[in-house]
Amino acid sequence: MPLNWKLVVDSRNAPALADFWAAALEYEVEDASVLIGRLLAAGRIGEEAVAEHRGRRNFRGYAAIRHPDDPFDEVSGVGGGRRLLFQEVPEEKTVKNRLHMDLHSEPGGRDALVNRLEALGATRVREMDQGPAGHWWIMRDPEGNEFCAS
Repeated sequence: MPLNWKLVVDSRNAPALADFWAAALEYEVEDASVLIGRLLAAGRIGEEAVAEHRGRRNFRGYAAIRHPDDPFDEVSGVGGGRRLLFQEVPEEKTVKNRLHMDLHSEPGGRDALVNRLEALGATRVREMDQGPAGHWWIMRDPEGNEFCAS
């Protein structure tokens, strides 16, 4: 049985951060609008549980992305494989991440990757040179979460 997982990321604006990471990783933003429509129609949730982002209904305070090649449930939109779930929390990020992603480009493509990430809203922090381990950039996503690009 394949392992399904999701990494949960605390955020201040879950849909916006999901948009950034979907574009950065070439993932798809999950679409829960069919499920939300059914839950609203059945009276299982109220409008206060729903928010709209880019023309889609989301569960307020949450957004998720999934790998485009992984299976997903067509009603809920939930991926059955590699996923990231962004959940809104009231507090701001205050310290360095204890977990981060490393994004790897094709050979010779690091500068193009870093430029693409900056165009999406990331910022460069500092360049690292680890000799045989190579060069990479420490970067921050739009909410200040650190990640590496090489």
